[in-house]
Amino acid sequence: MSTGTPLAALVLRLGVALGAVAALSAAVPETVNAQCIDEAIRDELNARRRYRGVRERLFQKALRHEISIMGGVYAADLLSASYLLQAAYTFHVTEDLGLEASFAYSQSASELVRIIEQDRGISLVRIDAPVYVYQAHLIWTLAYGKLRWFGDGISRFDFNLAIGGGLTDNQTARGLTFSAGLGIKFFFDEWFSIRFDIRDQVLQQELLGESTIVNNITATLGLSVFLPFSP
Repeated sequence: MSTGTPLAALVLRLGVALGAVAALSAAVPETVNAQCIDEAIRDELNARRRYRGVRERLFQKALRHEISIMGGVYAADLLSASYLLQAAYTFHVTEDLGLEASFAYSQSASELVRIIEQDRGISLVRIDAPVYVYQAHLIWTLAYGKLRWFGDGISRFDFNLAIGGGLTDNQTARGLTFSAGLGIKFFFDEWFSIRFDIRDQVLQQELLGESTIVNNITATLGLSVFLPFSP
């Protein structure tokens, strides 16, 4: 009886050890399976995120030519607001810097001058005289991003700063003009964009015998075509 008791205890311990090993072996596949499931869920979420439109493709501007046609408002300090027609050519030296040359046409208008002329019965200035604006600007892209349209296509947009100057030619001003402003462009496909610009033109202008420094504001909306069509 004394020799059987240690043997039974040994058998009991061996059984307990084998049971622990079996339990551990069963737990390892469950842990591996859980990790595999987590990785599968992560891959599926990443795939969905990519499908929603996250793309690396960007609109390229460097070493391309941009031709723009725009229309808008010409609001002069000494005159009333009038329409503005403008054409511009831009050569993009890099993705961030471009050189722009532009020509704009408007007509002068002034309700104040019209009232004075009607009251006094005299003609002071030609109200509908043409206004020609020749300018050159350095275009510096400050920031850019991506915009998703109605849950489908993705286009690029950027904000830019324009600094330059030129010449304003009309009956009240024939002199140098300093110009600065901000613009935003929305790029579509590889060759087309929509642009919106606001610029402040500072010049010396004379009306009714008085000369003063004025700030003439222009706001334009237009279309641009990039050449070559494929970068």
